[in-house]
Amino acid sequence: MTKDQKRGLIDRLNLGPVICAEGFLFEIEKRGYMSSGEFVPMVSLENPEALLNLHRDFQHAGSDIVQAFTYNGHREKMRVIGKEELLEPLNRAALQIAKDVATSPIGKEPNLMAGNISNSNIWKQDDKKSQLEVEKMFREMVGWAVDEGADILIGETFYYAEEAYTALKVMKETNLPSVITIAPYGQNIMRDNVSILDTCKELEQKGGDVIGMNCHRGPNTMMPYLKEIRKALKCHVAGLPITYRTTEANPTFFNLPDNNGCTCHSPHETTFPTALDPMQCSRYEIGKFAKEAYDLGINYLGVCCGANPMLIREVAEAVGLKVPASKYRENMENHYMFGKNKRIPKHIKDYRTKA
Repeated sequence: MTKDQKRGLIDRLNLGPVICAEGFLFEIEKRGYMSSGEFVPMVSLENPEALLNLHRDFQHAGSDIVQAFTYNGHREKMRVIGKEELLEPLNRAALQIAKDVATSPIGKEPNLMAGNISNSNIWKQDDKKSQLEVEKMFREMVGWAVDEGADILIGETFYYAEEAYTALKVMKETNLPSVITIAPYGQNIMRDNVSILDTCKELEQKGGDVIGMNCHRGPNTMMPYLKEIRKALKCHVAGLPITYRTTEANPTFFNLPDNNGCTCHSPHETTFPTALDPMQCSRYEIGKFAKEAYDLGINYLGVCCGANPMLIREVAEAVGLKVPASKYRENMENHYMFGKNKRIPKHIKDYRTKA
């Protein structure tokens, strides 16, 4: 395979794991290029180099897909912040940046560039007006993605089953491979009272190429549903958890408590979205999730909110891939206190349990 050749998504999945880095919001905000809470991806217009660098970092870490950062970049959100006139420029800029990175691979094969649509947050059950507005928003964003040369389309973070079906319908009109992932809230059912499994089954019936879950749930509260989905579906399955320790009592990150000695609580009602740091999964937990999912036959893997390049590398390595960033993977052998190198003084090593 030369750098001028590129396999499609399904061909890649048929042969093994495909890694996708998403969940850009938190990482871009932490790097100082996005306002928390508002979470609008203005970075593609205001600091395009920062966005390009993050894509490159994820690529270096093993992501096979460069997902255009258009999450929350839809018409309604742009109306909320009073910048609707920047809607199309923002989307096209994000797509062009992603395309530039995807066509300049670090590894042996070009990455796939993905156009992206997601939860609109205005979809309302039994409200035809809101539903038609959402479909219109999806259609214009998908159109720009096709114009800018997307290889695949991703629809993500849907908590209404019918909204996910609408997104898939619009994506299928392009004949591009489609990835569709849902993100149910803590009631463990879609907001329109369709079960998680039935939603995924219906998405498969409607022609989704890759179906699964992303966002809202960490490894522990996503995995049980992924097991059911993988068992029930014939198509490829996706699993992209958030990087936080959600529990049976708090299955999503919206209401995670911080009861581990915090002395300055978030000024908001919950730890989400700005005080989740103490609940962050370790790299080992993310790697364990990826390995378990891959062993189940789930080949489309990644990380959503809380993603960073190190965690994407952990996902890739957990499923047996060697990526450019593997050169810098953990090497405790030469650590000054916990290493085993014979040059490390004994009196230093002996102190490690007291430090």
